[in-house]
Amino acid sequence: MEQPFLRTSPGEESLLDRAYIDAVEQVDDRDESRARILDAAYEQFCRMGIQRSTMDDVARRAGVSRITVYRRFATKDALVEQVVRREFRRYFDQFLIDIERAATAADRVVLGFVSSLRAIRRNPLIGGLITTEPDLLVTSLISDGGRTVATVRQFVAGQLRHEQRAGNVPADLDIDHVAELMVRVSASFLAIPSHLIDLDDDEQLAAVARRFLVPMLEPPAPGIWPG
Repeated sequence: MEQPFLRTSPGEESLLDRAYIDAVEQVDDRDESRARILDAAYEQFCRMGIQRSTMDDVARRAGVSRITVYRRFATKDALVEQVVRREFRRYFDQFLIDIERAATAADRVVLGFVSSLRAIRRNPLIGGLITTEPDLLVTSLISDGGRTVATVRQFVAGQLRHEQRAGNVPADLDIDHVAELMVRVSASFLAIPSHLIDLDDDEQLAAVARRFLVPMLEPPAPGIWPG
């Protein structure tokens, strides 16, 4: 079943775009009624799934009227989008917190890779979608013209540029290409189960990151990248 909330029109910001901007700009939503409905919807979707849940279910769980829910969210798709967006916002927030614990750029790449997979896979809502509706995830990654990958790449590239300005990675490192490859590696692990690497084993994930991602922090030999 297609989920309209995952699609965007050309030139329109994606859900991840907006979650990323919220995290970077530390957007704060203090609408208590709206937050209460989002909390109830999150719990409802985690328990029953998105497709099996209705706006009436959310209203009952929130202890408000159906009309109140519709005043805040005109459609179920709009409500689902905001719930998922909030979870991605929490992921971006936690990512920024996690990498602050690392001492070196290499350590931050490893910790960022591990914490990203852990946060998404173990999230009751998003991880549940990956488990119960994996086709939905794959479809959303490949049918949006690369917008989802581009948004996360922008986020990772921003972190790498901080490292570059601080002198922690070479000045001639091609940040955008490195970020693109790192994101695509992560996305493939999320979208396609591995029979070789235990994605629930943080030590295995860290070993993968150290062996294959950290070397990307060194600039490639001349002529490697196109353009």
